[in-house]
Amino acid sequence: MRIPAAVVSVLVLALAGCTAGKPEPEATADFQRSPRGVATKTGPFESGPVKPPTDKVWVGAWVKPEVWGQAGRRDAVAKVEKSLGRRFDVINTYRTFDEKFWTDTDKEYVKRGSVVMVSWASGDTRSMVDGRHDEMIRAQAKKIAKAKRPVMMRFRWEMDRPNLQATMWSPEDYVAAWKYTRRIFKEEGATNASWVWCPTAEGFDRGDAPAFYPGDDQVDWTCVDVYASSEFKPLDQLMGNFLKWAAERPKPIIIGEFGVSEEWGSAKRAEWIHDATEVFQANPQIRAVAYFDSDPDDNPPTLQFKISDDEAAFGAFRELAGELSGERAP
Repeated sequence: MRIPAAVVSVLVLALAGCTAGKPEPEATADFQRSPRGVATKTGPFESGPVKPPTDKVWVGAWVKPEVWGQAGRRDAVAKVEKSLGRRFDVINTYRTFDEKFWTDTDKEYVKRGSVVMVSWASGDTRSMVDGRHDEMIRAQAKKIAKAKRPVMMRFRWEMDRPNLQATMWSPEDYVAAWKYTRRIFKEEGATNASWVWCPTAEGFDRGDAPAFYPGDDQVDWTCVDVYASSEFKPLDQLMGNFLKWAAERPKPIIIGEFGVSEEWGSAKRAEWIHDATEVFQANPQIRAVAYFDSDPDDNPPTLQFKISDDEAAFGAFRELAGELSGERAP
């Protein structure tokens, strides 16, 4: 699967919004504290077909291939897993609205026991509800139904980004498109999908993200994308407003994307990841996390997040994976 330039642009913007005109990063973090537990529900959760673990936290990632395509994806994931010393529990993958679902590597990862999370970019929400894309949506749903394994469907992640307003139109239009699409999936027998709702941490800071929530009866996992990019703050501060909101929902949480910028240097990146481990452990509603192991093309240093080539940072991530895979009381 080769991701076209348009998708690369989407991924670049997905990280932390536009960075033009931002000041140089300033370290503001103080890690000499105990992370605050906010999302402390321990279940049972209303999570759909993908049931969260009760004794650990799943650890996963998006790993950017050096060469786009099935072979490139397979090699990229295998290389990082080898360094990590374990397989990923969750593997994130990005698809455009009409891009093929359920590729060979998707099948391989599910067969071996990993959960595939499909981050699916929607079309224009109003044209979707008008029925202009029904044939394609039904074809995608049939692909998921044929998988016959639980799949995470992260439908139009980061829908709250200001640069997506032209196609999202409004929170009401987004919710209508979500419900419309999920209904088609049900009609086509794709009931093996757990629907993941995933805005940005910044959207909760602004206060506009909650308006996009389709409802507890429509969402299976809540989610957030959060980065230490131009601000070096502890993870629980960066996503504090999301955690407060999610704590009121009867849903497990997956951190759909998280990362720390290479701008901060290896030692501080490792420190941030060690602290993130404590944050995840202090909030037992968090049942899965997926690192964004990527240096997107043409991004400034504040938006480069790959750690698999950073010995100190990746060592901290390896420790994170070990800590989170241990037993946790349900």
